[in-house]
Amino acid sequence: MKKFFRTFVTAFLIFAIISGGIVTWILKNEGDENSFASNISELIKGDDKKEITFLLLGVDSKDVTKAKGQRTDTMMLCRYDDTTGKISILSIPRDTKAVIRGRKNKEKINHAHAYGGPELSVKAVRDLLGIDIEYYVRVDYKIVKDVVDLIGGVEVDVPMDMKYKDPTADPPLNIDIKKGKQILKGEKSLEFLRYRKGYSNQDLGRIEAQQQFMNSAIKKALNPINIIKLPKFIDTYIENVDTNIPLEVIAKFALKAKNIDTENIEMATLPGQPKLMSGVWYFIHNEGKTQEMVDNMFIEHNLVMNDEKKEESNN
Repeated sequence: MKKFFRTFVTAFLIFAIISGGIVTWILKNEGDENSFASNISELIKGDDKKEITFLLLGVDSKDVTKAKGQRTDTMMLCRYDDTTGKISILSIPRDTKAVIRGRKNKEKINHAHAYGGPELSVKAVRDLLGIDIEYYVRVDYKIVKDVVDLIGGVEVDVPMDMKYKDPTADPPLNIDIKKGKQILKGEKSLEFLRYRKGYSNQDLGRIEAQQQFMNSAIKKALNPINIIKLPKFIDTYIENVDTNIPLEVIAKFALKAKNIDTENIEMATLPGQPKLMSGVWYFIHNEGKTQEMVDNMFIEHNLVMNDEKKEESNN
């Protein structure tokens, strides 16, 4: 049976997505009679969209666009607010027990993708969190290796010696990383994020390691030295990213990437705890704490911003 690694996605994928997206958009419009400058001008004219929220799905597939029958390894609700430069990321444990439309009983939320692809995953997260989600971004883990190598590695404080071998895994596992702070290149980054043994709090420990990697990676990816490498992102973007976000929307936010505040990255994990039920381990989320977290990270800020705009218009 094919084995999936459970934690891999990094927040710098947001950078890879928007950068690859804008390059794709530029190439798409390359033969247009208008100049590049005119296209950019038209793109940003009248744009009043200040934030974007999407579900980030990680899969292990040879072709990310044909991965419908597979479960997701990672699910994250991501939001970028252009007014503050803030990035908010909520990790959803793959074993979270949830309602999946069309299924008789609650199941692990990562099953949704196997039943109905990214569209059903979006609906499952929408039902779980009570938040309107329109967009998804589905990525293959191979993008991690490619992008990490492009940006020159990511600094990580490895919490323990990581040593594990499994030649039957797909791809095979041969993990050997020493404890301590170090720069991980592409292949070692995959080893770090595929490692599953030794965490005292199991899947939650892997999520914490994943979030540490995210924080470091996005800061490195947004370094001006790496931003000039935009054209090199195009191949890995096309091969490993599938999204329903229109290229025009991606490009608009890519043009505003300078507003991202790398010191203002908010990361959290769905509150709850593991529970053994009928011989199967599930993650049972705390509904009250979840609602409070979702309100703070994804909803109430919008209301505050709207109130501020009303006050400005009245003054």
